[in-house]
Amino acid sequence: MHKKFSKLGYILAMAGSAIGLGNAWKFPTMTGNHGGFAFIFLYFVLTILIACVAFLAEAGIGRLSGKDTPKALIELAPKGQRFWGLGGFFMITALLIASFYLVVIGWILYYACLSIAGLPASTDEAGKLFDSLIKNNLTSVLSCYFAVLFITFYTVSRGIKEGIEKLNFILMPSLFILLIVILIYSFTFNSSGFSGAVSFIFTPDFSKILDPELILAAMGLALFSLSLGVGTVSTYGASLGEDTNLFKSLLYIVGLNICMGILMGLVVFSFVQVAPGASANEGPGLIFVSLASLFGELGAVGSALGFMFFISLLFAGITSAVSMIEPAVRYFEDEKGISRIKSSAILGVLVFGLGVLCVLSFYEPTKESFAIFGKSIFDILDYATSNVLMPLGVLFFSIFAGWIMPKERFYTLFLNYAPKFAVDIWYFILRFILPILVVGIGIYRLN
Repeated sequence: MHKKFSKLGYILAMAGSAIGLGNAWKFPTMTGNHGGFAFIFLYFVLTILIACVAFLAEAGIGRLSGKDTPKALIELAPKGQRFWGLGGFFMITALLIASFYLVVIGWILYYACLSIAGLPASTDEAGKLFDSLIKNNLTSVLSCYFAVLFITFYTVSRGIKEGIEKLNFILMPSLFILLIVILIYSFTFNSSGFSGAVSFIFTPDFSKILDPELILAAMGLALFSLSLGVGTVSTYGASLGEDTNLFKSLLYIVGLNICMGILMGLVVFSFVQVAPGASANEGPGLIFVSLASLFGELGAVGSALGFMFFISLLFAGITSAVSMIEPAVRYFEDEKGISRIKSSAILGVLVFGLGVLCVLSFYEPTKESFAIFGKSIFDILDYATSNVLMPLGVLFFSIFAGWIMPKERFYTLFLNYAPKFAVDIWYFILRFILPILVVGIGIYRLN
């Protein structure tokens, strides 16, 4: 008998899954480049109207079955069970993401440790350091990668209550406190940077709100920031207690995700405003080069701030990584009869091996041997999961829930939380609007 999440534990676990490394640069960067608060407003509206529809479908599949994702699809499909059960293996997408995602978390652990000794004080030095780390410092990269991978898989091996829920009870509040402390510093000692960040993020440009690119960008972020299409939502839903209100929990999860994205954006761009040459378009380089060098310039205070900042990113990354592993571990435990500890160990070895290939595709002496059509394995996995596999997963679950499952199953569940007209609207969007939008986003991203 599997243990269940508590109400708060489920909210924190799903929020931890949604709040990942992308919050450090993707959310604030997209906000700054797409109309400021207009983007946040549109993202919020599309999250409530569309992404939450997909979330409720996947969570409902897990809640109604109480099973791992492949088994849930088999039990809930009225016919063609074997075919629909294959859709549960979109959880492999999550494992592929974890393989390179944990490599990046390893870089963050390295920088957290480096912050104690002192970060480079110029962008040139910081750029050379980061370049040297991923291209030449194989021992440090693999050591940090193994460390974060061990923490992640050990947490999952401990189970829902003692592992995943306990981790999120510790790390999610800690993440929030660390970011608040850094933000208070930026406001107190760097008011111009803080005011610049507020202006950068919150100045609305509603002339862009009807821009198709903006709408698709906001929709894509809304769908994929909730860990949809990879089995996480349905697997966590299978571990819900009977007294958990899915609708209310979802609002908390979305609220935490958006607030954390804004908070991370304020922190990052408070420093970007005063970092020479820093740009909102740098992506990961914004963290490992521009901000690292700025922390280095601030001396002892910068070391403390840098350590807190990278530790906060470490916490955000690990909570997301844990959610990527749980669906496959639950499957091996339930369907193959392999203990949770052994399942975690086996999958840990497989993910580690794939991650090593990602590392070697950056490492100077071996990168040409591990390149495919001129692309690193890291970049190929990133592109394939984000632009192909995740959209296909969201599309699959929306079609299964909207067109294959008897709608009475969902109505029986959701009428406990919402009036019938609201459930009718949810079901209409699930069947007719969500699949079209997902296909549109997929075509747009592939182009």
